[in-house]
Amino acid sequence: MIAVYLSPIYILAIIYLIRHFYRMTTAFAQVLRKKWFIALLSVIFFFLALTPVLASFLPDIYIRKLIRPLSAYWLGCLLYLVLIAIVTDLILFVLKKTKLISLKFFATRRFYVAKGLGVLLLTAVISIYGFIHATTIKTTSYNVELAKSCKLDSLKIALVSDLHLGYSIGKAHTQKMVDAVNAMNPDLVVFAGDFFDNSYDSIEEPDEVIKILKGMKSKYGTYACWGNHDVSETILVGFTFKTEDNKTQDERMYEFLEKANINILRDETVLIDDSFYLCGRLDSQKPGSKNGSRLTPVELMKQIKDHTKPVIVMDHQPRQLEELADVGVDIDLSGHTHDGQIFPGNILTDIVWENSCGMIKKKDSMYSIVTSGVGVYGPFMRVGTDAEVVEVNVKFAS
Repeated sequence: MIAVYLSPIYILAIIYLIRHFYRMTTAFAQVLRKKWFIALLSVIFFFLALTPVLASFLPDIYIRKLIRPLSAYWLGCLLYLVLIAIVTDLILFVLKKTKLISLKFFATRRFYVAKGLGVLLLTAVISIYGFIHATTIKTTSYNVELAKSCKLDSLKIALVSDLHLGYSIGKAHTQKMVDAVNAMNPDLVVFAGDFFDNSYDSIEEPDEVIKILKGMKSKYGTYACWGNHDVSETILVGFTFKTEDNKTQDERMYEFLEKANINILRDETVLIDDSFYLCGRLDSQKPGSKNGSRLTPVELMKQIKDHTKPVIVMDHQPRQLEELADVGVDIDLSGHTHDGQIFPGNILTDIVWENSCGMIKKKDSMYSIVTSGVGVYGPFMRVGTDAEVVEVNVKFAS
């Protein structure tokens, strides 16, 4: 429902841009002042403005597959169109007030053309850069030293999150992710949620994607927990609609992961190699459980028989960090935030989350590691953030 409440802001942004670019087109060459051209431009503009709604509510999945990526790119470009236009207007307002430039210049046709083209060009440059940058997957490394002893000297974990397989992410990006993971030669691969993008049907050639995922190599295998987008539901501009029923995962999602040799842990704990425990939590927002809840940190730790062994937790959202540290968790692995994905989102996530991306230590006992994610949500763009897989090098006490 948040999307409905935010719709007036979206409408105001559209009106703001229409005002700016109508002035530009009417001030440009003779052909751009023709009624037919302005009508054509208006139709294209309003179609793009409606794509978020069309991408959410069109009944045909094949049409949605075409429109949803277009809608996502549009929203990414719209963000920068509006931001750049506002900044430009503020600069021009200062110039007018200080009279650093003759006021006559602001009334010329040349001014409106230069202003409009400048905003469009800068938006295009940022958007193209964001698209290219999102295709590049970097590897980030963290070193962890635990006070607990273990029969292992060390453990190398590949942490991956937020693939969002579906509308924007397919075989090519999945292959890059697998190659990056295998290059680490990890002992364990961990997927910290949001494997899917709210729809199993949006995946192109799922059997081919499964073959790619089965190519991941590690000593102890691959484990995953669910995220808030690993459920099938209608999304409008990134927001869901409140419903009475509790959303659960599509059974085909389970089958997909099983075929890809990925073990899903749903508020479950496994002892690996009689050396360390791995816990997978249900998501705090969309647990997908029948009762719509998940185990508390205290309840989760009751599954652990030997508390002298290291405990590693997968939790999609980096929440309850203090509570997890209090019950004896050693490492908490998360994603969800995307580190904001596109500027200025990274500034907002830093405000909202205690650990929006990177590694922090809680109470000198637990490491919280949050990845910015390997995929994207919404526009296939990254500006000011990186798509990454994380290498966690764990050193145990002698």
